[in-house]
Amino acid sequence: MRSQSSHRKLRAAAVAAVAAVAVPAPAAAWAAAPQGHAPAVAAPTPDPFDGLTPAEIADRAVDATRSADSLRMTGQAVSEGQEFDLDLSVDDQGSCQGRIGVDEADAELRRLDGVTYMKGDAAFWRASMTAEGVPENQIDPVIELIDGRWLKIGPGQAGAADLGEVCDLDLLLDDLGEGQEDHAGFTRGPDREMDGDPVATLVEKESGETTTVSVAQEGKPYIRQVVVTGGDEPGSMTLSEFDRPVEVTAPPADETVDLSRLDSGTPA
Repeated sequence: MRSQSSHRKLRAAAVAAVAAVAVPAPAAAWAAAPQGHAPAVAAPTPDPFDGLTPAEIADRAVDATRSADSLRMTGQAVSEGQEFDLDLSVDDQGSCQGRIGVDEADAELRRLDGVTYMKGDAAFWRASMTAEGVPENQIDPVIELIDGRWLKIGPGQAGAADLGEVCDLDLLLDDLGEGQEDHAGFTRGPDREMDGDPVATLVEKESGETTTVSVAQEGKPYIRQVVVTGGDEPGSMTLSEFDRPVEVTAPPADETVDLSRLDSGTPA
């Protein structure tokens, strides 16, 4: 009842987004210039990164971001010809909520206590079941059954592990600690503002792609945004709401369909 490859691509894209500062690779990178770019502004005084090389700023940003207990990730990406978009709040306890989109398909996602709930549109479920090889004559009855309802996926059920990875903050940020020798490729770009907050920018140009990483200049030096332009897989990712509680509630029981019942063919 799910597209395993799509979930893996989504997690890979999210990992690539937050890991771009550590390993600026084109695969599944997030790019495309963000809308409403604020003009460059003077850096605050004193500059918290004064005297640091771009590589040292990147190291501090990596360490700060990996230390977050929770965060929100929003962005878009193109990978292997598919368009992905993501708006997901995740904490280090495995709870998350938000939405994911693949091409024209869209689904809401909630996860708490190891149980995942998904509420997709018809396009999402059709694409998922088609990818899983479900016969065409069985797809429409299933879509009709779960239309407007949440699919409940418990631990050990099909798709649970992949969805758990999407909601695993440590796993999403794991690659940030790797490849720090690659930080030497960054230069410092012009300072600017994001939502009224000053950020420093680190820029790398390689193989026709430009990676721009925005780092908070006030408070902890969190990575605030990663943008990759050029190349075949453009996209952007913005990180926000660091260390804020992710409060997830399970959907009402009468609005859910248990995957185990669906798989066994018993009434939901």
